Amino acid sequence: MKSYKFIHQLLDLVEEFERDSNGRELCLSDFSGFLINQLEHSDNSLGSSDIRFGEMEEETQELAYQIDNAIGRLFVYMSRYAKSYIKKTLEGTPLQSPEDFTALAILLTHESLTKGELISRNIQEKTSGTEVIRRLLTAGLVKQWDDPADKRSRRISITEIGKELLHRVFDDMNYVGKMVTGNLCYSEKLKLQYLLQKLETFHFQLHEEKVINTKEDIRSMALNSKY
Repeated sequence: MKSYKFIHQLLDLVEEFERDSNGRELCLSDFSGFLINQLEHSDNSLGSSDIRFGEMEEETQELAYQIDNAIGRLFVYMSRYAKSYIKKTLEGTPLQSPEDFTALAILLTHESLTKGELISRNIQEKTSGTEVIRRLLTAGLVKQWDDPADKRSRRISITEIGKELLHRVFDDMNYVGKMVTGNLCYSEKLKLQYLLQKLETFHFQLHEEKVINTKEDIRSMALNSKY
């Protein structure tokens, strides 16, 4: 029985909860609070499972299941699912990648941006961002010109052809959004949106301020985190 280990853990927790309750009648809401408290004061390992993992290296798996590592791994999985859906949706259009689509969508809401601004807002490295802009220019979806305020910079904006294409693609992207949110109910979607927006605001500020440049920066930020 695959669930035996989980059931055993659950029974142990119920017994501990019962001992701590001093004879009070047990209820689900009290046990939920007790369980959350136990998890917050544990080693941050949820003891979950990942169908991709085998039976070897239990210590490595325990490390992978620590809550921060597990969330990071799930983000990677979700980004890959989303990218595969977007790429399939963009087939038959001049847009070759999700980054092409998001760059064009960003430009749609601005009169114009410098190349650097677009690359930064699209959360890309300069090399890959420049390649996206090159593809969009070649397809006639954007246009560029010298920035009158800074001769070293060039500004870029979406063309009418780009706008027409983007509005057509938007319809299909609605289905991608529904696929990504999968089997979540509406209240779960609201909670997830709130949490993801909170994370995105945190990381976008780091991105804009160029705080993270080396693995030492990541280590320092992680060690100094209050969470």
